[in-house]
Amino acid sequence: MDQNSAANRLTSFGTQLLEVHIWLREMLEDLRDSIDAYFNGNGLPPRDLRAHCLSFCTALTRHHTGEDRGAFPTIAEDFPDLRKVLSDLRADHNQLDWLLGNLQNLLESLPEKPDPTTASKVREEVTALSAIMQTHFIYEEKQLISVLNSMDVPEWHENRPDFLQIDDEDGYR
Repeated sequence: MDQNSAANRLTSFGTQLLEVHIWLREMLEDLRDSIDAYFNGNGLPPRDLRAHCLSFCTALTRHHTGEDRGAFPTIAEDFPDLRKVLSDLRADHNQLDWLLGNLQNLLESLPEKPDPTTASKVREEVTALSAIMQTHFIYEEKQLISVLNSMDVPEWHENRPDFLQIDDEDGYR
């Protein structure tokens, strides 16, 4: 393998993390748009909206579970000074899981016809989820992109770990 190829491999993990975060941000924005369309009376029926939410929630949960079980232990081993950062990120994951559960519960009880009370509750939950997720991603990117770019984990090259997977037409999953 030439040096350029090796260098690209070494910088790819941080770049891949950023790509996953961009994708998850886009998924959340698309879900928010679908929720707004539903409450404005011209969106998906509740069943389809719940399926849309489930897709986003599953992707975010898979990403964070992959970090907690795979990436963070590897980073902690190689960079022990980041253990507090990783602990903070895990705490965010727990908070995001709780918010995802709240959103899913609200969407499970959506009426067939939108109503203002439900709209307010759902929009508040999406706003809270978005705020925590954005803050979490920015913090994680500032703390871990350069670290990930400095790492060479052969098994991550051979089998893309869950925290770096994207479900799309490019075949990332």
